[in-house]
Amino acid sequence: MTFRFGFVAVKKGFVTPEQVASALEAQIKENVSVKKHRRIGEIMVEMGLMNTDEVREVLDDMSVSS
Repeated sequence: MTFRFGFVAVKKGFVTPEQVASALEAQIKENVSVKKHRRIGEIMVEMGLMNTDEVREVLDDMSVSS
């Protein structure tokens, strides 16, 4: 079973569920207004919620579990 980025990031203690929801909300607004899709990890780094090493760790964990 594969897990979504936000789930893994919360499980690892990098962010809270509320922070994931905030980043997802920003992603949706951007998709609609700019019509450009960015990955949630990129948005979380931009928002200061995660750093690039944490994003890489989550992605690594996701690739191992898939």
